[in-house]
Amino acid sequence: MLVPTLSDVLSAATRIRPFLPATPVRAYPALSRLVGTELWVKHDNLLPTGAFKVRGGVNLLQQLDGKTRERGVIAASTGNHGLSVAYAARLFGAKAIICVPEGANPVKVESIRDLGAEIIMSGRDFDDARVHCEGLASQHGYRYIHSGDEPELIAGVATHTLELLEEQPDIDVIVVPIGGGSGAAGSCLAAKAIKPSIVVIGVQSAQASAAHDAWRGDESHDGTGTSTTVAEGLATRTAFALPQRIMRELLDDFVLVQDQELMRANRLMIEKTRTLVEPAGAAALAAALSPVLKPQLRSRRVALICSGANISPAQLAEVMVA
Repeated sequence: MLVPTLSDVLSAATRIRPFLPATPVRAYPALSRLVGTELWVKHDNLLPTGAFKVRGGVNLLQQLDGKTRERGVIAASTGNHGLSVAYAARLFGAKAIICVPEGANPVKVESIRDLGAEIIMSGRDFDDARVHCEGLASQHGYRYIHSGDEPELIAGVATHTLELLEEQPDIDVIVVPIGGGSGAAGSCLAAKAIKPSIVVIGVQSAQASAAHDAWRGDESHDGTGTSTTVAEGLATRTAFALPQRIMRELLDDFVLVQDQELMRANRLMIEKTRTLVEPAGAAALAAALSPVLKPQLRSRRVALICSGANISPAQLAEVMVA
């Protein structure tokens, strides 16, 4: 797997622009007051699938040949990666199969089906679904689209940071949620190539810390650990090789937040931005408000990547009383 370059990100931006509009970058005085510094939000929750990953899906599927599209693509997902693949497959005429865990976010599952993809439910969490997915790919010859170990996906999602810095070139710090790490890896690639002095900080739930622990040097995350976070967009028991390779070289820091902090930040994001946000999409704000990170952000121009909007009604009810 080759590490994407800024040239790959620029090519991806050209490739996806006919299908995906640039998302807004907005300042909210209430959030700036709460964090104690000048704050901007990159609203990838406003993309057509409600999540950032569609950037990568469109970039990758557009480059597949006709025979591969006809044979079919398959992916494992808790929702947003599956939405990305399903959306892009519909655009480019590919058959798509998405493996999701039993009990997956019903809003995401319904949306994947509405885009024409076949849903297969398997296992208790993402990693169970991933193992089943990989078996089906091998058995039937489908093009397996991994949710992190795909250079074209990472180049595609990196366009959110490209857009951010085109609009706000004076940003000092970017805070980005991490599940498998494609979004953070993309942010690192684009930001460090454009502005080497910029600081990129990742955030993950303490209840699903595989990527964080691997980045800190713990190599034991082979899928046998636990993932109990309410933020399914951050939930994995494994660390992905390509994002880890990029983040170990370029990510400046990586913090953990508790699920309760995620839920409170989720409510604040909905209240203050007047947009729909899912728990994973609020992770950057949760980190910025945390006692570990908040003091480090004072007097700096900070951008938060709001990665997704696909919250279920049950999650929304819980969030609003957090």
